[in-house]
Amino acid sequence: MPQGQPSNVPADGLTTRQRRHRPLLIVHTGQMKGKSTAAFGLALRAWTAGLPVGVFQFVKSAKWRVGEENAFRALGEVHERTGQGAPVAWHKMGEGWSWIRRGGDADHAADALEGWRQIQRDLAAERYGLYVLDEFTYPMKWGWVDVDEVVATLADRPGFQHVVITGRDADPRLVAAADLVAELTKVKHPMDAGQKGQKGIEW
Repeated sequence: MPQGQPSNVPADGLTTRQRRHRPLLIVHTGQMKGKSTAAFGLALRAWTAGLPVGVFQFVKSAKWRVGEENAFRALGEVHERTGQGAPVAWHKMGEGWSWIRRGGDADHAADALEGWRQIQRDLAAERYGLYVLDEFTYPMKWGWVDVDEVVATLADRPGFQHVVITGRDADPRLVAAADLVAELTKVKHPMDAGQKGQKGIEW
């Protein structure tokens, strides 16, 4: 897309303006870090544009407060106080870490499915302008949430609602349904040199 010009214009009967203002389904996948970071960058743009933002974090510990959560909660307070930006809602839809399927008493599958049900209700109500479904590829990969149902729900969502889904191993059906797919591939990472994650970079 040199100079922002599309390389192909489909014969779909839509005007340039109509095509430009369609809501997008976006997938950030791949083995490298930065998938969620990119999604939260989109959320920041959406907030600035006045689009209500709904963040749904899957299989992340409810006790773990990431830097983005603190920042977006603060932006939500700015909106309530000044009217600037847009409302922000942050939901944690299950326990555990995305890369560790923990056992224990919690029913992570049920929590993830209920999280998806809440998203379906919010989509039907057109509650947000941008949905960040963070680490949502994992509940689909593990069979906790039905991929075909997700694809059908997102294809039929009403109104103007962007959706961005993050996580490794995105299902091919989700990739096929998406309008924009980015795959992050590792070239170098500090962990290769024995360095663990650090505040301000990983969280």
